Amino acid sequence: MEFINIYQTTTNNILQYLARQVLSTEIEQCETNGKELNMYNLLKSKNDGLKDDLIAFTQKLIRTPSPSLGESEAATLVEQELKRIPCDKVFRDDVGNVIGLMLGREAEPTVLLNCHMDTVPVSHETLWKESPTSGSISEGRIYGLGAADCKGGLAAHVYTAALLKRSLLPLRGNLVIAATVAEENGCSIGVRHLMEKTLPAINLKPTYAILGEPTGLGLYYGHDGWVEMDINVEGNNPFLVDDAANAIFNEYSSRNTDEPGTLSLQRPRFRNDAGRRQATIQMNRRLRPAENVGSILTQTKHEANMVAQANGTVAVAVAVRQENQKLYTGQTTLVRRVVQAWMTDPFHVLMERARQALSAADCMARPGKWALDRIGMGTAGSVLTGEFHVPTIGYGPGSELMAHAVDESVSVEKVSEAVYGTAAMVHGLIGIPVFGWTADEI
Repeated sequence: MEFINIYQTTTNNILQYLARQVLSTEIEQCETNGKELNMYNLLKSKNDGLKDDLIAFTQKLIRTPSPSLGESEAATLVEQELKRIPCDKVFRDDVGNVIGLMLGREAEPTVLLNCHMDTVPVSHETLWKESPTSGSISEGRIYGLGAADCKGGLAAHVYTAALLKRSLLPLRGNLVIAATVAEENGCSIGVRHLMEKTLPAINLKPTYAILGEPTGLGLYYGHDGWVEMDINVEGNNPFLVDDAANAIFNEYSSRNTDEPGTLSLQRPRFRNDAGRRQATIQMNRRLRPAENVGSILTQTKHEANMVAQANGTVAVAVAVRQENQKLYTGQTTLVRRVVQAWMTDPFHVLMERARQALSAADCMARPGKWALDRIGMGTAGSVLTGEFHVPTIGYGPGSELMAHAVDESVSVEKVSEAVYGTAAMVHGLIGIPVFGWTADEI
């Protein structure tokens, strides 16, 4: 934390002087043009000047493939752009996350802006009108894999820092811009490392977090979770094992028909090991806010065992799927395939202040939650709220319906508006009022 304290101490007066100078210039310009000057007009004006660079950067990100566990080139782009702004400190951590810091005059509060750099693999590429990495613009939309989920949001977060920097609006607290790895394929590996290791190493703990995931510029505060389970059936008699495994599969398949979007199953995989017959059924199940993984595992084992024993004596076990994943840095980590349901209280001070800031900035402030119609989707909010107790909301330019879709795209105007809206919220949370300053406030 020493480098942060030194920086804050030596630059505070300089920043205050520069802010006063730029605001003096803005006041003169507004008076000349007959306009009222306020913080939001200032942000809007500066944001308009950044739009061309913002959209060009978004296109670069889309044109740079970054599948989960292969984000290296995208990380380089983000790192270069954060340095160009420039942020006060830019670095990569051990797992390949890129972090940019904008330091305020005090040690807290701290706002974390988080987006993931990775994308899902291309699906149905032959159905795409153009290459998934085209980054082309047509009818006001940027097209390409990850445009909505969430390279448009990532570009908006990077340029939120640029907008605050260019506007010279002073910060009381700190801003962390974190572009993280292995969210789509790894259950938020990058965010977990950021919170466990990276930020504690520099004595920063987020007070609030804003995700750039697709919300259509709505203000989202939670979603359901999911868990991937392996139902294992084992016994000496191969006929009994096969019958039991198929019966379990058929039982849950019928439930999936009754409750679409709640379960997904794979047919049993059979193998012989040391004279014993084994079968594994992979089942993905939605987790509601009131449910927890432990109780779901117990319930599933009981149900599967009841079905299995009707077909003979076999052993049944149920466990969360686990796998080792190798990050682009070469580091290997064990991943449990589970995302907990989460929700930030819609009346929490973070939501209230965010709504107030957006309304004051004449932006839409529509609250909501992610639907996550497809099992397996999720956000880092479950890690941030459930494991690290950081109040979290989502605000991004993409549409959830476009995530992982053929011809994925994001609105040019919404990417630009996301920069303005996010900057307004950040300043509302950690900024220093710059109009009507008094000597005590600075």
